[in-house]
Amino acid sequence: METILPSDMSTAGPRAKAIQLTYQPYTASTLNLGEHRCLAIANNQRAMRRTSNKAANTRGLTTDAGPGELSRQRTTKMAKRMPAPSLAEQAYKAIEELIITLQLPPGMALSESSLSESLEIGRTPIREALQRLAMEGLVSIVPKRGVFVSETNILTQLRLLELRREVQRLLARLAAERATVEERAKFANIEAGLTQAAAEHDEKLFSQLDRELDERMWDAARNEFIVKTMSLMRGLSRRFWFEHYRRTGDLPLAAKLHAKIAKAISQGKPADAAAASDRLIDYIESFSRETIEK
Repeated sequence: METILPSDMSTAGPRAKAIQLTYQPYTASTLNLGEHRCLAIANNQRAMRRTSNKAANTRGLTTDAGPGELSRQRTTKMAKRMPAPSLAEQAYKAIEELIITLQLPPGMALSESSLSESLEIGRTPIREALQRLAMEGLVSIVPKRGVFVSETNILTQLRLLELRREVQRLLARLAAERATVEERAKFANIEAGLTQAAAEHDEKLFSQLDRELDERMWDAARNEFIVKTMSLMRGLSRRFWFEHYRRTGDLPLAAKLHAKIAKAISQGKPADAAAASDRLIDYIESFSRETIEK
């Protein structure tokens, strides 16, 4: 058995560095994640919960914070007013993040019992989360064999982008048309944060604001069918980016292209938002094709 850490995780954040991956070929005994990894993930999850609890106790916003920090603080304040997510939702988000950040790499065998122990969540919510991830293409459920993290595939990515181009263009246009005054202010703050991330090459801030931009657009568009369609594509898109961007990606450019979408929505310009969305997909498609050449 060999303990490895993916090469593109070498400069990742504290969470990614905290977990070393034990990667081995499939046998009947490899359906468990392994005792050491489970302990590492469990310790990591407990540490993140402690950090989250401390953030939840923060009162007010600091006036000297930058735009990215202001976005984080506003998100924390909003979280206080929102109902706690279900255990199934918590399990889904935790496992999705482990898969997207390659802490659970493509082809790896998963087990409900090991995930339940490591995440400290019951097996029924874990099972529900895995079924949802299977619908989104991030895991494969193989009868009589088990559950496996799905492989990445450039052809799958390109087909996904064909659909994402059309749906995201509509999403951006509707968000620009329907966003409230309060929502437009939030998009303006996201734009400022993304501009900061581009200038500072801040991948953690970019990743956070990329997710926030998606979710703000979903809310502002007021169309649940677009939300369902986009949510099915987001995980696969984020994982492909995470796997390849250090070799072929341009984080500052990606952040600026996302910022242009946020800016157009904040200004209530549907045509500009749609055009900005197309430019982003143009870049992502070019980036995806470059992964073949390199």
